[in-house]
Amino acid sequence: MAISGSSMVGVLRAAGEPTRLRVLALLAQEELAVMELSQILAQSQPRVSRHLKLLADAGLIERFPDGAWVFYRLASGGPERQLVDQMLDLIAADDAELNADLERLESVRQDREREAAAYFAQNAPRWAEIRSLYVDEAEVEAAILRAAGEGRIERLIDLGTGAGRMLTLLGPRAASAVGLDLSQQMLNIARRQVAEAGLGRCELRHGDIFSTGLAAASGDLVVIHRVLHYLNDPAAALIEAARLVAPGGQLLIVDFAPHALEYLRQAHQHRRLGFSDEEIGRWLEASGLGAVSAVTLPPASVDGLTVKVWSARKGRDVTALPQRSAA
Repeated sequence: MAISGSSMVGVLRAAGEPTRLRVLALLAQEELAVMELSQILAQSQPRVSRHLKLLADAGLIERFPDGAWVFYRLASGGPERQLVDQMLDLIAADDAELNADLERLESVRQDREREAAAYFAQNAPRWAEIRSLYVDEAEVEAAILRAAGEGRIERLIDLGTGAGRMLTLLGPRAASAVGLDLSQQMLNIARRQVAEAGLGRCELRHGDIFSTGLAAASGDLVVIHRVLHYLNDPAAALIEAARLVAPGGQLLIVDFAPHALEYLRQAHQHRRLGFSDEEIGRWLEASGLGAVSAVTLPPASVDGLTVKVWSARKGRDVTALPQRSAA
């Protein structure tokens, strides 16, 4: 797809400024909030916001609000994205300024990870209690069982297994199962839960949801249960999850609909305040899965959270996607 000469000039003008080029290089790594970009670039939020507006107006980046925060990412496609990719590919690998930005980005990531690790370590023993504050677990689990359908599960994969509830819920029907989580505290709880449930063919593994190390097409049911709202790049997690789904298999996602409970960011380390059907559908389609079905479970109280259960299947003739690089 081509663009007009005037549009090309607009794109080059938008990208042809040192700070804005730095922004594009950072957003090529992951989606970021304005305050995070301001921290990395060592510039005021108003100044960074002005740069972001120019880039968005030129179609180089996409803006999406999430509660009181605003996140930005590179344009998902089109000639503008092709131009950005080509420009970034031409930058020398040893560019000092951009490498310094990447080091500060890594510091931001480490801060996030420390906060999340401290939260999970503190709350692991009462994880089930925290979840019960927001939704009716019995209703959600009944919806999950309906979405998963009946019959035997040959290989169950639970990404971000937490306390292992999806393993104990669906595991009795599985010939084998594996649960991955980055938190050793949560894995310890999951191991106890799995043992008490008598699930002998269930493996608990320390693993990264973005780069699981599991074989492609190795699960006929892959589950992501209330994990996406903690992630800095949920779309990338879904790409990896879709890679694991065997032809004819199913990906099951449980998370929250968009909401305005801003305190969950600080109180419970939620990075995203829910997901829309359109957003999940777009990501799953890009991941090579088929039509998405969604079940909506309204909260028991007006100040609660609406739970969504999304489900999609992989066609039997779909070629498995390669594993996403950990880099």
